[in-house]
Amino acid sequence: MARRSTSAPPPDDVEEHIVDIDVREEMRSSFLEYAYSVIYSRALPDARDGLKPVQRRILFTMDDMNLRPDRGHVKSARVVGEVMGRLHPHGDSAIYDALVRLVQPWSLRLPFVDGHGNFGSPDDGPAAMRYTECRMDSAAMAMTGSIDEDTVDFRANYDGRETEPVVLPAAIPNLLVNGASGIAVGMATNMAPHNLVEVVSALRHLIKRPDASLDDLMRFVPGPDLPTGGKIIGLEGVRDAYATGRGSFKMRATARIESVTPRRKGIVVTELPYNVGPEKVIERIKTLVQSKKLQGISDLKNLTDADGLHLVIEIKNGFNPEAVLAALYKQTPLEDSFGINNVALVDGQPRTLGLKELLEVYLEHRFDVVRRRTEFRLGKARDRLHLVEGLLIAIVDIDEVIALIRSSDDRRHAHGRLMEVFDLSEKQAEYILDLQLGRLTRFSQIELEREADELRATITELEGILADRTVLAGLVSDELAEVAKKFGTGRRTVLLESAGQTVSTTAVPLEVADDPCFVLLSGTGLMARTAGDSIPEVDGSRHPHDAIVAAAPATARGEVGAVTSAGRLVRLSVLDLPSLPPTAAPPSLQGGIPLAEIPALAADERVLALTSFDADAPGLALATRGGTVKRVKPEFLASKDAWDVIALDDGDEVVGAAALRTGDEELCFVTSDAQLLRFNASLVRPQGRGGGGVAGIKLGAGASVLFFGAFEPAEDAVVVTVAGSSDALPGTEAGSVKVTSFDVYPSKGRATGGVRCQRLLRGEDALVLAYAGRGPALAQGSAGIPVELPEPDTRRDGSGAPASQPILRVAAPVARQIG
Repeated sequence: MARRSTSAPPPDDVEEHIVDIDVREEMRSSFLEYAYSVIYSRALPDARDGLKPVQRRILFTMDDMNLRPDRGHVKSARVVGEVMGRLHPHGDSAIYDALVRLVQPWSLRLPFVDGHGNFGSPDDGPAAMRYTECRMDSAAMAMTGSIDEDTVDFRANYDGRETEPVVLPAAIPNLLVNGASGIAVGMATNMAPHNLVEVVSALRHLIKRPDASLDDLMRFVPGPDLPTGGKIIGLEGVRDAYATGRGSFKMRATARIESVTPRRKGIVVTELPYNVGPEKVIERIKTLVQSKKLQGISDLKNLTDADGLHLVIEIKNGFNPEAVLAALYKQTPLEDSFGINNVALVDGQPRTLGLKELLEVYLEHRFDVVRRRTEFRLGKARDRLHLVEGLLIAIVDIDEVIALIRSSDDRRHAHGRLMEVFDLSEKQAEYILDLQLGRLTRFSQIELEREADELRATITELEGILADRTVLAGLVSDELAEVAKKFGTGRRTVLLESAGQTVSTTAVPLEVADDPCFVLLSGTGLMARTAGDSIPEVDGSRHPHDAIVAAAPATARGEVGAVTSAGRLVRLSVLDLPSLPPTAAPPSLQGGIPLAEIPALAADERVLALTSFDADAPGLALATRGGTVKRVKPEFLASKDAWDVIALDDGDEVVGAAALRTGDEELCFVTSDAQLLRFNASLVRPQGRGGGGVAGIKLGAGASVLFFGAFEPAEDAVVVTVAGSSDALPGTEAGSVKVTSFDVYPSKGRATGGVRCQRLLRGEDALVLAYAGRGPALAQGSAGIPVELPEPDTRRDGSGAPASQPILRVAAPVARQIG
């Protein structure tokens, strides 16, 4: 027991008052109060908007200060001071740390604050808040949008003088997109960032099918998408986290082996694991080299600049770079683990949530926000219509109204007489008394009648939203699609299915036999070579993240050419490509190298086709978006490391290419306005490297070439077309798909318009995807999951059938491409 005085020492003539308390009970009570404060007011995010209280207060305060993206930056100290003084009575350093994190693109997948100044780096802290400036980013506007339309509840701040939102409207699924981390009392949270487009696709699918399984949702969200890119190895732990809320995966840096000097190989690192800085890696490598635990490294340079991360690790002569890279992955932060612990507040209670639960909580919040916003706008429209109707009554009898007002003793008397004579409400009478004389014109009456009609139409629309949950769900889904279209970006992190795909740490032979093989390119942008000259047929559903879109025969020590969208042919060494294990069964290229790691390719170049340097082959055929076609002579296919194979007009690009085998293949164009043209390759005269090609297809107004291919006609050849909205972000709308035998389309002359290949339905204005070639065609969705195609349609220009999910690519089986 202990004694605690409840007041200051009393005067001598006052009896002392002492209260006996139980120390154990006092400690228990005080600890619970502290734990409650940390859990609910500091460390854990709300599952609805994905924000901790300090982050929410920062965004709300910046919105209240009108620090919009179209306004100038203000000192960060000003924002911190406003947040601390009005809403967050804690230290300014904690508030500034939270503000800095909202700026950093390597911390958040979608930053909310636009910073000006030194906001730090993965290794260094930011400058003091008196030196930096900030304002809201456009994504933050989506988080706070419609907050003044009674969409969320407000509560009193710490001193009761102001109010703050309990949660933000959050048009962006922030918790999944940006993740969260925090340490509370007795619990912690650590959530990985994801791709906005993939998360929105899963949300829209869940709106249509509330009973969707986890496997269905993972078709859209196959795994995290980290701000720093890199690779994720081991999707088993990711699936565990999506199912139970807890799991782990390994992150690996993006590294490639290349010649850093004429006589020396090196390892170039361009992307690091999430939350790993280059200085941390450099320090670890230096420590290992000095302690002789890591051998084979002669020099280490940090060439990182404004263009991105660039670490160069030079390898000593006589050491195999692959073996050194494997040791680096094993002993340094170039490979790190991420433990997922999806703990967030739901209805004021901390819960561990799986993927579906996270999506459901957010959707419930958005349904509530949109419903409350609709009710608010409906009330505003009704109130305005009520005033407009009263004003129309007054304008019709305006002379009588003026006479009545002039004959009244005072405003109160006139107010009552207006209500009595014209049967007006109090608000209508008050509004008429405030009426300006300039509104008493005939033109104003016409405007008011038009406004009344518009208000009635708006009220009918808003009432329809509230009366039908299906309409409400459609509105929520459309708004999510708009968010994905506006803020969505491509995936940065490459997903590798199993940890078994790591680089072997055993000795690697210095010499590789020049055996026949195939070079393969997947739809997700991975390249690799096979271990032999045969490719077994497999069930594509076993390897959902890749489809082979190009294949070329080669030898292990030979070379192949990559035709790019910029009209270039880039020479690639087959030996530099990773070899698939003999047990690997394409079409999975999970051990491949991303195209971004090939230094000869520009950042915006796409590889469209692969070709071998065979002097006896007929050459190469390619076509541009503007409808030009060209055949390149074989003698111009092997002159140097990279060269142009077609002269492109400004704004034009190559959309398709194919290596010819006989010179008698069928060339096929498919355009965005659903026209198909086929003709024999012999109609195109081969040109030299500098030629600009000839007219291939006659395009309609506003149309462009969507697909070009060259193949030998066969009974199984098919045409696959997908129609949809040209304004939709790829991967967000399913559209309608049609499969037709290639034989039903007649051959036409070169430079003609072709024939229609699909009739567009209501809501569709263009083809968004097309394929023509050997069958059976294989279609894949946004996450690489196979999509079932409809049965072939015998109609040449029939309409398509609704697709089960968005289709991003269509390709022929590998055996058909190399056979």
